[in-house]
Amino acid sequence: MKKISIILLACLALNSYGKAPCNNGRWSEEKAKAWYAQQAWPVGVNYVTVTAINQIEMWQAESFDPQTIDMEMQRVEDLGFNTVRIFLHDLVWQVDSKGMKQRLTQFFDICEKHHLKVIVTFFTNGGKPTQPEAKMGKQPESIQGVHNSGWLQTPKAEVVNDPAQWEPLKKYVQDILKSYKNDKRVLLWCLYNEPQNFNRNADSMSLLRAVFQWAREINPSQPLTSPIWGIPAKDTALDIVSFLGENCDVMSIHCYKKPEVMEAFIKQMKRFKRPIICQEYMGRPESTFQEILPILKRENIGAISWGLTNGKCNFHVHWTSKAGDPEPTVWFHDIFRKDGSVFSQEEIDCIKKLTGKK
Repeated sequence: MKKISIILLACLALNSYGKAPCNNGRWSEEKAKAWYAQQAWPVGVNYVTVTAINQIEMWQAESFDPQTIDMEMQRVEDLGFNTVRIFLHDLVWQVDSKGMKQRLTQFFDICEKHHLKVIVTFFTNGGKPTQPEAKMGKQPESIQGVHNSGWLQTPKAEVVNDPAQWEPLKKYVQDILKSYKNDKRVLLWCLYNEPQNFNRNADSMSLLRAVFQWAREINPSQPLTSPIWGIPAKDTALDIVSFLGENCDVMSIHCYKKPEVMEAFIKQMKRFKRPIICQEYMGRPESTFQEILPILKRENIGAISWGLTNGKCNFHVHWTSKAGDPEPTVWFHDIFRKDGSVFSQEEIDCIKKLTGKK
């Protein structure tokens, strides 16, 4: 009886800590592994159209650019990649839900044409502490030398921290999930990007818990995930990491560090006994295709690098770069220049060798 009481108290404590029941609809380890075994090795890029500075400019009607997307997806296919990860924005859905889904379907059609599957991301705490206001219409111009100057945290921190403002978010997430819950072009759903990133004082634990619950209510055929942001260390948000370990169908990580750090991170993640996808890596010179991609392939870890074409987001300059800085000799992210020429032919050869394209 004493042993049973201790176990019961432990379950109650865990439930109170994570605010999630012990049986929450999560895929079993067996189901997750069977799903992953049916997939080609997921390898590809995080994608923002070269002509867009943020998620709104990518998805709103007046700046959605299917011709450029088609051209860039051809570049992705030519590398032997099979996956692209995208970021949505709830404001576009709130203003024009029907139109946004039409454009999203068009994007899926283009990807299917190029034999690509899509990872769809709803929320993100990314971006700079100072950001432009999220609004429809003309977006800010790119600033030379500044990495990601127009990217948008979504939802903004004031909304993240106020459950009274979440009802539109629930409708947005569930509408997209209902519309594509059985779409084979969707590889998986990334519900919340970087929930451990407390950008602009966003405290994401409660919203993270809520968005997983909203998604479980829809029960899509594709798995759910949210990434663990960097190898757990002394400054790790343990509540969020613990929740992700208990609720993700497929585990995902971000790692822009050296090979030995990536190796250690993978070793830790294998404790979950689930498929793993590295949703972000490749920040030269510390994290390169030549050093990291062979590790991810050897370990059968999904490999989604950051950046494709040097565009309005200026992903090719470092996070710490400043306005007016010249183009760096060694790019930080991105693979292609706007004209289709490559930053490094050595990288291209490495990628194609590992993807079987060469």
